[in-house]
Amino acid sequence: MTHADLLARIDTEACLAFLSRMVQHKSYSETEGERELARFMAAQMTALGLDTELTPVRGGRLNAVGRLRGAGGGKSLLFNGHLDTNPVTEGWTVDPWAGLVDDRFIYGIGVSNMKSGDAAYFCALRTLVEAGVRLKGDVILTYVIGELQGGVGTLALMQQGLRADYFINSEPTDLQAMTLHAAAFTFVIELTGNTRHLSKREEAVDAIAAACDLIPRLNAMKFSGARSPEHAGINRVHVGVMHGALGRDLAEWRPAQVADYVRLCGSGRYANGQSEAGALADMRVELDALEARFPGLKATITSETATGRPPMPAFEIARDSRIVQAVNQAYRQVRGVEQPTGAITPPGYYGTDAGHLQTVGGMEGVVCGPGGRYNTMPDERVDIGDFLDMVRIYLLTILDICEVA
Repeated sequence: MTHADLLARIDTEACLAFLSRMVQHKSYSETEGERELARFMAAQMTALGLDTELTPVRGGRLNAVGRLRGAGGGKSLLFNGHLDTNPVTEGWTVDPWAGLVDDRFIYGIGVSNMKSGDAAYFCALRTLVEAGVRLKGDVILTYVIGELQGGVGTLALMQQGLRADYFINSEPTDLQAMTLHAAAFTFVIELTGNTRHLSKREEAVDAIAAACDLIPRLNAMKFSGARSPEHAGINRVHVGVMHGALGRDLAEWRPAQVADYVRLCGSGRYANGQSEAGALADMRVELDALEARFPGLKATITSETATGRPPMPAFEIARDSRIVQAVNQAYRQVRGVEQPTGAITPPGYYGTDAGHLQTVGGMEGVVCGPGGRYNTMPDERVDIGDFLDMVRIYLLTILDICEVA
């Protein structure tokens, strides 16, 4: 059976229905819905004939893992994607849990990040199994939780010893092959000023005013020590939370007084060759300058790494790696053009489980998945054409890496 014959066997309606069913699971992080979706994926893989297990993650959480065993003599390929989703925000015009499909898109919370990628590799393998294709190498499907908490699900799998020769992480890259992305860390900055009544605010040290001065400077930062302009291109800082009021308890009932306390929470990104310690040191320079501009202000910074949340490591793979070349070739075969490859942004800012797969697992891999353009926004959606092309690209990549027996 030729590649064209196998691609023609992809059941597009069944693929869309499967993805819709995944979206209909409300799999918020650390909820029963997350566990229910893991059980659903395990049941689907078992029905397909995979050796399947639900593996534990601390906090009573579950990963779902399925393995299609090969005949031997081929390389193994592991697919990786997370099941947990961001919360629904304001501004939706469609039901975020319906898995609605129209003539162009499939909609739903988590459909881009990243259930369409999850469904694409299941549907690719299902097509091969139903066509009776026997492979030499194993194909391993992993459906993990906790990517949104630093990748605890994938980290657990690596610590439990799961390995393959190559991996594909299907985070949403709009089908581009991402070979370099940033490490991710979170931080807390505390600003302590000196309060006065508004009648004497000239004597105060206004923590809110200091925060408003600081945030744009942090958001514009690049960290020192980048290996190349490409590496520097995935440096970024973002402050996403600001609380300011009176005292550490953030009393809000006395707005006539100058706020003497602000807590900022944010996230930073740096590339291979840089470090969290170096990034924090660069941010400390900005805080020292802030203290000089606001005499009497005290500014501290701590990383949430110290709280036990794992950092998301940076990821980098050579563009001539076999897995990158296999995905490039599959993309070329499906779309007839060269695949964009490298430190693709905005995905290069993500932080993904690929960092754990490479750093802890010691595996070569690439990040390539459907979705991205409409990620983390109201009416989150994925182009149907992109989703189906991803199924095709994954199918061809499995044939290339694992080989037909």
